[in-house]
Amino acid sequence: MEAEESVRAVLIDIDGVLTVSWKPLPGAVAALRALRAAGLGVALVTNTTSRTRASIAETLSEAGFEVDAGDVLTAPAVTAAHLAEHWPGARCLLLNSGDIEADLGDVTLVEEGADVVVVGGAGPGFDYPALNRAFGELQRGARLVAMHRNLYWRTDAGLQLDSGAFLLGLERAARVEAEVTGKPSRAFFEAALARLGVGAEQAVMVGDDIESDVLAAQRAGLTGVLVRTGKYQPETHEQASGTPDHVVDSFADVPQLLGLAE
Repeated sequence: MEAEESVRAVLIDIDGVLTVSWKPLPGAVAALRALRAAGLGVALVTNTTSRTRASIAETLSEAGFEVDAGDVLTAPAVTAAHLAEHWPGARCLLLNSGDIEADLGDVTLVEEGADVVVVGGAGPGFDYPALNRAFGELQRGARLVAMHRNLYWRTDAGLQLDSGAFLLGLERAARVEAEVTGKPSRAFFEAALARLGVGAEQAVMVGDDIESDVLAAQRAGLTGVLVRTGKYQPETHEQASGTPDHVVDSFADVPQLLGLAE
């Protein structure tokens, strides 16, 4: 891919692309620095639901990445905006592991009598009582909003089950379909582009999830770059619903892909 003036910004997934278990992948810090030095806009777009934007930025900064909270766009933050627009004042039952209330802003959280069930990321909080409580609210007519559909993510201990697996069960049991606010939602990519002030044709999305990161971004008009790190698996690549615009070994290869001087 030759350097083009039309490429003005890069959207970057965090987990599996820049880090694994919040530890930098080889060459990632230097690659991000190179993108910034070239004057490209940068947005870190993540479905992570265990930390707030501020916490993510602090952790990445401590790991050597030149980022602040303004660079980070999370599924919880986009979900809060979605709820404010489509369900203002709604009472929400949150099913999530991790403290993300700061990114949810004025969203009203309740334990029962919910207008909307909001599904975040999996973890210890996804036990039977919590899932059954959500199921009960859905049976009583609550809407279902999901921050993402990720089936798993990679840690230094290997692949870990994520909330997408539970979401499928809730949808099937309650006979409802979730509104998805994070990746692969087009609205998520559009929110990142709006924050950067660029059009889709001027942006590149780098991710390790071929469906939710790369192909979803391509459907939204961005150029997609798949990295062979994180949750990447050859069989998933081969069985995907489309073809990435570019495939590289890791995020460290992105500056060269974009034609930037090392």
